[in-house]
Amino acid sequence: MAVKKAQMMPTFSYEGVDRKGAKIKGELPARNMALAKVTLRKQGVAIKTIREKRKNILEGLLKKKVSTLDITIFTRQLATMMKAGVPLVQSFEIVAEGLENPAMREVVLGIKGEVEGGNTFAGALKKYPLYFDNLFCSLVESGEQSGALETMLDRVAIYKEKSELLKQKIKKAMKYPLTVICVAVIVTIILMVKVVPVFESVFSSFGADLPAFTKMVVNMSEWMQKYWFILIIAIGVLIAVFLEAKKRSKKFRDFLDKAALKAPIFGDLVYKAIIARYSRTLATTFAAGVPLIDALESTAGATNNVVYEQAVLKIRDDVATGQQLQFAMRVTDKFPAMAVQMVAIGEESGALDAMLDKVATHYENEVDNAVDGLTSMMEPLIMAVLGVLVGGLVIAMYLPIFQMGSVV
Repeated sequence: MAVKKAQMMPTFSYEGVDRKGAKIKGELPARNMALAKVTLRKQGVAIKTIREKRKNILEGLLKKKVSTLDITIFTRQLATMMKAGVPLVQSFEIVAEGLENPAMREVVLGIKGEVEGGNTFAGALKKYPLYFDNLFCSLVESGEQSGALETMLDRVAIYKEKSELLKQKIKKAMKYPLTVICVAVIVTIILMVKVVPVFESVFSSFGADLPAFTKMVVNMSEWMQKYWFILIIAIGVLIAVFLEAKKRSKKFRDFLDKAALKAPIFGDLVYKAIIARYSRTLATTFAAGVPLIDALESTAGATNNVVYEQAVLKIRDDVATGQQLQFAMRVTDKFPAMAVQMVAIGEESGALDAMLDKVATHYENEVDNAVDGLTSMMEPLIMAVLGVLVGGLVIAMYLPIFQMGSVV
């Protein structure tokens, strides 16, 4: 129900007069008309007209979605405003005015309306579970209760920035080979549909038998000319089935998580990224004053991998029975020795959050180096694949010509 409220919150257009007697008009997201009127009166607006804005279906379809980068930028800007001494509600207004994404601006104004209506900041964030997860809300709630919201927002902003940077590094490693593979497939299809038939018409005038390799390529070309639409539909169906299975089937998602760790090229990168996320999330939550057991529960979901989610939940259960964190981590046999040793030092010295932060920084740098190494390694491999595909087609087309030259 909370998700629907976050998505379907209406917007009200109003006209009125402010405290100085100047005419003003604007739009305000609110749960209902009454709350919108209360919010405007608190702002000193004497309302003349107010009505619910009708939603344009086409506008809704074209509206840019709220991304994790939008949330990260919002958190950093709000933290900066709060550290500068700007009141929370006024900070919302300033941040909302500077946002380029209308959907994110609507979310920020909706949060502002909730806070003005008497809700806490954390309570307002919980109205938007699609954008603010339990970890985010818990950290903000902890900051509100301790009276150090600006400090906590700064920590959350750093955490979101580090997480977003790590995600971008992973995307960078995946994007390059996938882009080149897509281009290679498109080029191959164009050659098969447009170029090979030209050679085929030339070969038919020779009246001689074609080499086996050339026959195979010609047959493939003829099939693709007749049934290219079936190929496109089949590719589209496969992608749709994959995405739907990933969305609906937990077993399939678990299989993908396990396969990602065992992948020959990207497995090590995924492993280091998980360790970095685990360390960064646990460092942030523990430093915020969240009890270790609760922090581990939040961290389990932040790993984004079922293998490590189960491992962290096992660590939480072991810590709850009185075991040390470093011992519980070692028992799972899922964490590198360096991370375990740093945690042990942190526990003994009473600086666990600082040691976890160092582990996170180390593995974030490792991910950065791994991405650079993968990119440099993939370039010659991709060139080789392209050479085989395009070069194979060229050889297949010129084989009959070479045979005729040898006969002559």
